[in-house]
Amino acid sequence: MDEYEVERGRMVADQIRRRGVTDPRVLNTLRRVPRHEFIRGPERHKAYEDHPVPIGESQTISQPYMVAAMTELLELEGDERVLEIGTGSGYQTAVLCELAAEVFTIERLPTLSARARTTLTFLGYDKVHYRVCDGTKGWPEEAPFDAILVTAAAPAPPPSLLDQLGDPGILVMPTGPQGIQDLISIHRRDGRDERRNHFRCSFVPLIGLEGFPD
Repeated sequence: MDEYEVERGRMVADQIRRRGVTDPRVLNTLRRVPRHEFIRGPERHKAYEDHPVPIGESQTISQPYMVAAMTELLELEGDERVLEIGTGSGYQTAVLCELAAEVFTIERLPTLSARARTTLTFLGYDKVHYRVCDGTKGWPEEAPFDAILVTAAAPAPPPSLLDQLGDPGILVMPTGPQGIQDLISIHRRDGRDERRNHFRCSFVPLIGLEGFPD
């Protein structure tokens, strides 16, 4: 047992399960992944608190509940290829690695990508592919993806990402104006897309050609 195991258990019980996340694979993953390893400096002691935590470059590591809720919406079974837009700290990437077969993660900011890669490698996550670029354009040469998770908000789902979503496939992301957005999922099956709105949220903006201007 590491010194944070009790805190992770409390986080899952009080912040995540009580709010309706029930997928046992997601809950077990959140109990396992050492969230504190993805936060450096004096903010580390806040790793298991019920709010986002700054990680530098005007970015944050998302609230634990938000990570769990978005991950559950992807309906991962273990054999998927997942595209993540917004590597950030790498914590969400680690969660996806625990639940999917392969993860492709894109970060716009080189310093964050390098830091996340160092942490993920240290923790033994080796089925990750990294890229530094405009995430709104996705990773077309590796498409299609079974699932796409966007951890920043855009006015609408970027067309390039929709083009790279497999069939069947699920895309999860926040959409709307800067400040307050709706968390949505798009389920694709047999050539048809079904959009579902889940709840209100607030994310940093997705900067890029098909997102918000820099």
